[in-house]
Amino acid sequence: MKKLTPKQKAFADEYIKSGNATQAYIKAGYKVNSEKVAKASASRMLTNVNLKSYIDAKMAEIESHKIADAKEVLEFYTSVMRGEKKETVFIQTGDVYVEEQKEADLKTRISAARELMKRYPNDDPFIEQQLRKLKAEAEIAETKAKNMTDGQGDELTINFIRTDRSKEDDST
Repeated sequence: MKKLTPKQKAFADEYIKSGNATQAYIKAGYKVNSEKVAKASASRMLTNVNLKSYIDAKMAEIESHKIADAKEVLEFYTSVMRGEKKETVFIQTGDVYVEEQKEADLKTRISAARELMKRYPNDDPFIEQQLRKLKAEAEIAETKAKNMTDGQGDELTINFIRTDRSKEDDST
């Protein structure tokens, strides 16, 4: 990948911030006679492969810092469940509010524990029983399907019902 010029880098950084290519082009320091020229030049710049790669890499970097990964989420829930995370509360004493740090209440800790358990379904006896039942039902269905294709399954019986046509025959 070719290195970007300082103006190209400035354009890309401004574009990432604002999403407006025309304004990014102007703020990057490019000389323009009109906004129409700036718009056309900015649009052309966005087709530059090196510039596009730089923008894509920066966007991925920004997004990865904003989004918690699974490990971070699990660590957070665990720290809440264990009472390690503190929250700020304000307690009024007379006319004055005092700031205090307190552990999460029991309801919040239980909720965090439930969220953790959702990620480990095999550790929950109820879910384990549900899975066993589903597996058994699937095995029964597979066995029935196999038996039917092997000719050992349930036979299809068709009964014909004969209606009395004697009254119809008499009338003709």
